[in-house]
Amino acid sequence: DVTEIEEKEAQAKQEEQIMKEQELSNLLHEKRYLKALGLAISLDRPHTVLTVVKAILKETDGRKHLEENIARLRKDQKEAVLTFLVTWNTNSRNCHEAQAVIETLLKHEAPDSLLQYSGIKSAVESLLPYT
Repeated sequence: DVTEIEEKEAQAKQEEQIMKEQELSNLLHEKRYLKALGLAISLDRPHTVLTVVKAILKETDGRKHLEENIARLRKDQKEAVLTFLVTWNTNSRNCHEAQAVIETLLKHEAPDSLLQYSGIKSAVESLLPYT
């Protein structure tokens, strides 16, 4: 019977998820945005990533800090943010943050590099009507 083992694994995963969410909350409180972005992306939490982006933009020189943080993300993390911002851009409450991230990606990534992103074609097609 593997039921007990599966229950223990599920409980361990749930405890790990709670720990990561607490860590994310602490990072946001401490204004350690780069780590918060990375953790929110790894947890596949688009709304949390949006919350981090909004927090960065509220800071003094928010655009500058956003550029610094987005530029320091890995390629796979930037791809994830790109997929998230396609959804953000369709909502008028979040479109300004989405546009700020798009601007940052376009400024700091070479066109050839952007073309290597997975899902870039569909992302651009989805962004055009709302941008």
